[in-house]
Amino acid sequence: MVIAPSALTDFAPLYAESAGSDGIVTQFDKDDVEAIGLVKFDFLGLRTLTIIDWAVKAINARRARKGEAAIDIAMLPLDDAGVYTLLKKAHTVAVFQLESRGMQGMLKEAKPDRFEDIIALVSLFRPGPMDLIPSFCRRKHGTEPIEYPDPRVEPVLAETYGIMVYQEQVMQMAQIVGGYSLGGADLLRARRRTDSPRRRPTRSST
Repeated sequence: MVIAPSALTDFAPLYAESAGSDGIVTQFDKDDVEAIGLVKFDFLGLRTLTIIDWAVKAINARRARKGEAAIDIAMLPLDDAGVYTLLKKAHTVAVFQLESRGMQGMLKEAKPDRFEDIIALVSLFRPGPMDLIPSFCRRKHGTEPIEYPDPRVEPVLAETYGIMVYQEQVMQMAQIVGGYSLGGADLLRARRRTDSPRRRPTRSST
């Protein structure tokens, strides 16, 4: 989704997705769209969300027949021990981003027991950052010491056991150690993402 301050044709050539279609697409790719100053949002459509919705409706219909209160999926606890037992055993078939064979192997090794672990593991499970997964697991289970590049950044890296996982962590460290402004830290983050072969995702992308 591209947003411009005036008509898109003021900034980029456009074309229709197909003959007679109302879907309009820029002829510039994602990088060029950002380079000319347009705001770009990526929206991910997931069949998983539809399946979850069907499941919740089916469960609540059954609960209604029994005279039980409906469940609110938004209110489910994030510290349910039974859920983490399933994750540690890698019983994650059809669970978005946790169902691949590689991810299942990582879950068995990492044995996540808190929501923050799931976020970090999903973020690390991609080319480049995958090299850090063994160290992440060892640090989590106390077989490798947790080290910080500077004592001042411990509050920033504590939840990921001293390992830089997120772009936000890079920005916070630049502010704390380098004295960067928030805007300067964001520019550093963008430059690091462009130059480094080990790109780290933002939290919003897990």
